[in-house]
Amino acid sequence: METYTVLLPAAGSGRRMGAGFNKLFLEMAGKPILIHTLDVFEQDPDCSGMILSVKDEEKPKIEEMLERFGITKVAALVEGGAERQQSVAACIDAHRSGGIVLVHDAARPFIKRDVIRKLVEVAREDGAAIAGVQVKDTMKVAPDGIVEETVDRSKLWAIQTPQAFRYELLKEASDKAEAEGFLGTDESMIVERLGHPVKVVESTYDNVKMTTKEDLLFGEVLLKQRRQEDFQ
Repeated sequence: METYTVLLPAAGSGRRMGAGFNKLFLEMAGKPILIHTLDVFEQDPDCSGMILSVKDEEKPKIEEMLERFGITKVAALVEGGAERQQSVAACIDAHRSGGIVLVHDAARPFIKRDVIRKLVEVAREDGAAIAGVQVKDTMKVAPDGIVEETVDRSKLWAIQTPQAFRYELLKEASDKAEAEGFLGTDESMIVERLGHPVKVVESTYDNVKMTTKEDLLFGEVLLKQRRQEDFQ
C-alpha cells in the first residue's frame, strides 16, 4: 500500500454551530472534534504525515492539544486563508515530497480506513479520486420554488472528503485557480477545470461533517456505536 499525506483545513469558525469559536474545539466523548479526526490518520500506518492550516492565534492551543492527546504525525501548522481554497493552497505549498495527498475536512471524524485505502489506490492509478455517496432523496430543479424537472438521482452523488490526488496534479490545479482568481467549492472542482477526469469512490453515509448542533448529537451516537463494535 502506498503511503499518503493528508492536508486538513482547520481554520474555520463555529458560525453555523453557534459556538462562537472554532467548532473543531467542541468536544465529543471528552475529546475535541479535531482530535477525533486527526486520530484516524494517526492510527493509520499508511499515513506518513499531516499538514494543518490554522488561524495564527489558535496555533498555540492546537499545539497543546496535539501534545496532550499524543498526535505525533503533524508535520506542519500553516496559516490558513480567508477561504477554504486558500487554506488548502497553503497546505499544498508546505508539502514538498510529492506522492499522493488527501484533502480532508477536519470536522469529518468518521471516515473509514477502507475508504481511505480505496481513494489512495484510485488516485495512484488515475490521478484523482473523491469520496461520495449516492443521493437517496428525490431531487428536483425548482428555480423560484417552481419545479421544472425531476432529476434522475441514480446519476447524483453527494460528495464528501477525503479527496485524493497525485500531488503534482493538485498543485497545478491550485496554482491555476489562484492565478485566474477562480474559487471552487472543493478540490475536485479545480482539478476538473484542467480537464482531468475525477473518479468517485463510494463512501459511507455516516461520514458526516460536524456542522450543526444536531450533527454533534449524531456524532455522539456514532462514537458509542463504534466503541461497542470494538468490544465485540
